[in-house]
Amino acid sequence: MIENGNDLINEQDEPKETITRVTGMYKDWFLDYASYVILERAVPAIEDGFKPVQRRIMHSMKDLDDGRYNKVANIVGHTMQYHPHGDASIADAMVQIGQKDLLIDTQGNWGNILTGDSAAASRYIEARLSKFALDVVYNPKITEWQSSYDGRRKEPVNLPVMFPLLLAQGGEGIAVGLSTKILPHNFIELIDASIKHLKGKSFTLFPDFPTAGIADFSNYNDGLRGGRVRVRAKISQLDKYTLVITEIPFGTNTSTLIDSILKANDKGKIKIKKIEDNTAANVEILVHLPPGISPDKTIDALYAFTSCETPISPLGCVIEDNKPLFVGVSEMLRRSTDNTVQLLKSDLEIKLKELEEQWHFASLERIFIEKRIYRDIEEEETWEGVISAIDKGLQPHIKHLKRAITEDDIVRLTEIRIKRISKFDIDKAQQKIEALEDQIAEVKHHLAHLIEYAIAYFTRLKNDYGEGRERKTEIRAFDDVDATKVVIRNTKLYVNREEGFVGMSLKKDEYVCDCSDIDDIIVFTGEGKMMVTKVDAKTFVGKDIIHVAVFNKKDNRTIYNMIYRDGKSGPSYIKRFAVTGITRDKEYDLTNGNKLSSILYFSANHNGEAEVVTILLRQAGSIKKLKWDIDFSDIIIKGRVSKGNLVTKYSIKKVELKEKGISTLKPRKIWFDDAVQRLNVDGRGELIGEFRGEDRILIINQSGVVKTIVPEITAHFDDDMIVLEKWIPKKPISAIYYDGEKERYYVKRFLIENENKEDVFISEHEKSQLEIVSTDWRPMAEVIYVKQKGKDPKETQIVNLEDFIAIKGIKAIGNQLTTDKIKQVNLLDPLPYEAPEEIHADEIEVVDEETVLDEDSQSTDSDSKNDDDDEEGFQIDGEGQITLF
Repeated sequence: MIENGNDLINEQDEPKETITRVTGMYKDWFLDYASYVILERAVPAIEDGFKPVQRRIMHSMKDLDDGRYNKVANIVGHTMQYHPHGDASIADAMVQIGQKDLLIDTQGNWGNILTGDSAAASRYIEARLSKFALDVVYNPKITEWQSSYDGRRKEPVNLPVMFPLLLAQGGEGIAVGLSTKILPHNFIELIDASIKHLKGKSFTLFPDFPTAGIADFSNYNDGLRGGRVRVRAKISQLDKYTLVITEIPFGTNTSTLIDSILKANDKGKIKIKKIEDNTAANVEILVHLPPGISPDKTIDALYAFTSCETPISPLGCVIEDNKPLFVGVSEMLRRSTDNTVQLLKSDLEIKLKELEEQWHFASLERIFIEKRIYRDIEEEETWEGVISAIDKGLQPHIKHLKRAITEDDIVRLTEIRIKRISKFDIDKAQQKIEALEDQIAEVKHHLAHLIEYAIAYFTRLKNDYGEGRERKTEIRAFDDVDATKVVIRNTKLYVNREEGFVGMSLKKDEYVCDCSDIDDIIVFTGEGKMMVTKVDAKTFVGKDIIHVAVFNKKDNRTIYNMIYRDGKSGPSYIKRFAVTGITRDKEYDLTNGNKLSSILYFSANHNGEAEVVTILLRQAGSIKKLKWDIDFSDIIIKGRVSKGNLVTKYSIKKVELKEKGISTLKPRKIWFDDAVQRLNVDGRGELIGEFRGEDRILIINQSGVVKTIVPEITAHFDDDMIVLEKWIPKKPISAIYYDGEKERYYVKRFLIENENKEDVFISEHEKSQLEIVSTDWRPMAEVIYVKQKGKDPKETQIVNLEDFIAIKGIKAIGNQLTTDKIKQVNLLDPLPYEAPEEIHADEIEVVDEETVLDEDSQSTDSDSKNDDDDEEGFQIDGEGQITLF
């Protein structure tokens, strides 16, 4: 019995679930509907690349074609004779064809695929077939016809398209139980691929989008199910406060793109000041940034949180023999090319037959007139007699003909007018027959060499229609953007250490750091427990929190140093470990697992620092040594599950920090991949160097801009970058530049004065330009002078830039190179020089606790302070009091 309020319900009386099978007309109707939608509406045919509505539009336009523009409304109305649907669907389909700028020559406002603006009403816009469509789509003689839906007219089963039109235009549709998404490809590349296929060579096809943009086709999978294309907008830095978007991803428009940027800004994912849309014939969206916001980081954030990067999942599905067929774009092109060859063959065969018929009748006509056979019918009184007389008269002269004479041939001869007979020219008739023989021989040659003929056909299409159809979409491999690294820290993280809560809403408790609402946070407790959880308003993670921070997945440079007591009165152990891969919201035990274990010392070191601590024991029994130091650099970094090394079996009273440590990690090697214009640590591209925490990268652009940056993997680089290398602060930069205002060449050598500032080291006149720049210690240059009339040519000069000018400030003009006119300045191989060895903090030798430094590498108090800021930790005295440092 189940009690529900005051009602009692007997379980045995409950109605049982029953299954009713759909049969009869319901089953048949659904299958009929599904088949109709698949075959007649949503999916294109592989033979010509058209959906039924598109094919009927093209057929109607050919019906109406007289070389002039027709109102689209008129074309739509005419199409309704073949297509049993409303005018709106036909007009929409026609606009989509017209916007692809291939088959229809448009006039009027047909909308804008860049801005998303719709076309004007069909009564206001006009269209006619393009020359390309007339060339490749129509050929009534080789077209198979069928009755229209009402039986009043004939329409093509498939149009004889002699071009891979489906791949050029692309196609998309959703049917019942299946869908298709064939991406558009480049016109010229399709023709080149068809020619390669005809020559038996391999080829590769990648999409090309009308909206341009940048695309990664690494996982295109030939357009089959399971493939994935990533398309990005083209974003560049106009100045340090402005980004400009000049190309957009396929499937978006400027309106949807701007909306996605504004939404990301409202959610705090990115931070922008305002957006300007200046799009007209070309895309131009200006994104203005507030002061203090990194343009590089904002570019990555736009890709991570807005429609500036769009994934597309292709799905190659077409109709073949009234059945769906899932096929890749390479196979589509092969089938289309083979179909084109067969259509060309059919066209040649029909043309050959027509030429042979013309030759046959021209030969009969010549015999009929030249041999005066027409006089044989003068005495005949019946039609049968006329036919018989002509036949009898022709027989002695027709042995060279290629086929027998039919009654229809004789009837055509009787229809020749007397005027034509009287003016018959035997020489002209013979010339006509010979011309026909030449044409027949040419067609037969094409049939015998059909592949060569098809290659010539595709080559002609490329020459006639390929101009202006070059690839628009740039092909580039993308690095994944880590959203957690580029998101704006739009909120603050707080912690209640005693009660064990962390979150964004605990504003009355201790502030930890800025964070974003997509971050993970890592928490350590005094019991030796660790957990990683998604940041939220308020989350309980365990009492006695000793460390909390934003968690960076795969961060193997943050090292945790820890000393813990195993159990209530057990021995103490020391360990060092990193935390990379974890399961979110799972509690991990960092101790040996015994109850009442506790952490005696803990520090989080962002660059693998290893400090020195002092161990203080409690006075108990006969312990002789109550105090000693432990250097964490002597401890090997292992996994978080390791037990650690034994510190002591006795009770520890306190662990005190004695000396801040330096990094024990190896310098990180960084490469630059020119193909994707990105830094990486995976060995791709050219090795820039080994970088420690304080090292930076030097960048010089052709525009005369010099700067140094922290080697972040997410950094972006300008197109005019000419120098990218590891920055050595004491290594001078040498340059020769042309001053546009003074119209002279100058030489200068300087050092970077402010590593956090971007400087221009040539004059700011619009005609000023950088000739050469060198980061060699002793650079050499070659100066070639202009030959002047009436004067002896001045010899080429070799300039030692080190001797020519001393190192001055970055804003100095420099020394004038020469007053003579210069034709060219070339950078030569530098003079030999042994560069001084770099000295880093982790290479300093320590003797008797006093640091011995070279005069050029004396550390300052501010340097020490910065080192301290990289390390966070605490110590616990014997009474359990936590002291943070």
